[in-house]
Amino acid sequence: MPMASSISPKGLNDLLDSGSSVALIDVREHGEFNSSHIAGFTSLPRRLLELEMEYLVPFPGVRVVVCDDDGRRARLAASTLERMGYGNVSVLEGGVNRWTTDGYPTEWGMNVPSKDFGERVEVVHQVPEMDADELHARVRRGERLVILDTRTPEEYARFCIPGGRSVPGGELALRVTDILREAGEGATVVVNCAGRTRSIIGTRALQRMGLANVYGLKNGTSGWVLAGLELETGAGRVLLPPPSREGLAAAEGYAARLAAEDGVRYVDASQLQSVMGKAHEEPVYLVDVRTLEEYRAGHIPGFRWFPGGQAVQRSDDLVGVRDGAIVFACDGVARSTVTASWYLQMGYPNVHALHGGTAAWRAAGLPLETGIPDRPPFGLEEARRTVRLARAAELKDDEARTVIFVDTSREFAAGHVPGSAWVPRGWLEVRVVNLVSNKDAPLAVTCSDGVASCLAAATLAGMGYRDVWALDGGLAAWTAAGFATERGLTGVMAPPNDVVPTGPDRGYADMMHYLRWEEDLGRKYQVVQ
Repeated sequence: MPMASSISPKGLNDLLDSGSSVALIDVREHGEFNSSHIAGFTSLPRRLLELEMEYLVPFPGVRVVVCDDDGRRARLAASTLERMGYGNVSVLEGGVNRWTTDGYPTEWGMNVPSKDFGERVEVVHQVPEMDADELHARVRRGERLVILDTRTPEEYARFCIPGGRSVPGGELALRVTDILREAGEGATVVVNCAGRTRSIIGTRALQRMGLANVYGLKNGTSGWVLAGLELETGAGRVLLPPPSREGLAAAEGYAARLAAEDGVRYVDASQLQSVMGKAHEEPVYLVDVRTLEEYRAGHIPGFRWFPGGQAVQRSDDLVGVRDGAIVFACDGVARSTVTASWYLQMGYPNVHALHGGTAAWRAAGLPLETGIPDRPPFGLEEARRTVRLARAAELKDDEARTVIFVDTSREFAAGHVPGSAWVPRGWLEVRVVNLVSNKDAPLAVTCSDGVASCLAAATLAGMGYRDVWALDGGLAAWTAAGFATERGLTGVMAPPNDVVPTGPDRGYADMMHYLRWEEDLGRKYQVVQ
């Protein structure tokens, strides 16, 4: 097996300046990445490599550069990637620490390319916005309002602007005509998300459709909370009925205009098959942007579900090689064209939409798949064959066995087997020896669902630990058996830095700091105007 090479900070800087095709992967945890990272890198924690890498970088022949803080975890990650078939992997010497010491710049935040793009859209196109106080005043006056929440249905269900309706961002163009017909003439439309990006993108889409009286809610639900206003929880306004003929015609007309103005290129079913055939030669991203229910009912084999609004919000989580071939699909042209248009505006060079979507695929006599593809993480099947999988009752009865939990600190705090120690999987080889140095000591590995713990147990066996169990089914199986859990950061000496607080988990100061950071991303575009 080839050994990963090293790349110096200068070598990496030269590589970035060259514009070469490369996947840049930061294997630290999201919280570490959020604090400081090298521009252009994608956050893919080491613990998720086996689950996500083949989606993020679908062609193993591409060059991959891996970094962390000091090089230790990156070297371990490189070994995993090589086992997965990635044959051209380099590790940044000394990690981000060495990079900054040598005088090269970093940035902070998550999904920065998409958020920077959103702020540019707002500045360049003068996207109208309304602040929380103004919206609240209009609600109290009884004005006719339509509040559209462009986040995911799951985010919406947790909390929303009172009276808001769930319409994920990728669905706006397809659904808004019918929504406004229901609302009646003269209604004001307010688009929101949790912060800024998705509301800006959604408002711009409706603005470009030619709709009047449309605003983005400044700073979204965060701005609402900072204004001292209460959010609604548990809202159930999430139904998205099929669009009417009028609604579909408006969306498809808008898509045709976007295609002409932005240069969206279409492929037909035959051309799509040709693109699919190149997956062994280059990175190919096949993305279904419809709702999860539609995807489950029938999708083109090989397409990954990633709804359109999230695809724009999290572009670096979806596409790890910017010049890879990207094909978006829906059931026709509206949603895929809108998403492809945004990606072209973000600078992705090789973007297409499938003309006619799944309907065209079926019309060509080609089959659809139903359900969610079951793609086990790399190495899991082998690990399950070799690792001792213990039932919850067995683990409860073995009080002498040291138990570790390998998922995030957030999951550990939410519940773990009593007495467990938190040893995050990304640091497993480095930290487990400080907890259990005797390779003959009985050891049990747990996690939330049994996946990471099984992979971690296989790693420990490879390190020479001779009596290792993995809790079959993870903590879910433990609680299903009726056993009590322990909550909190038991035994964790220093505050963890692995997760990024979101929504209500953010304190007021952190929320304000984050929103100011987002707005600051747009200031460089204001200078240009």
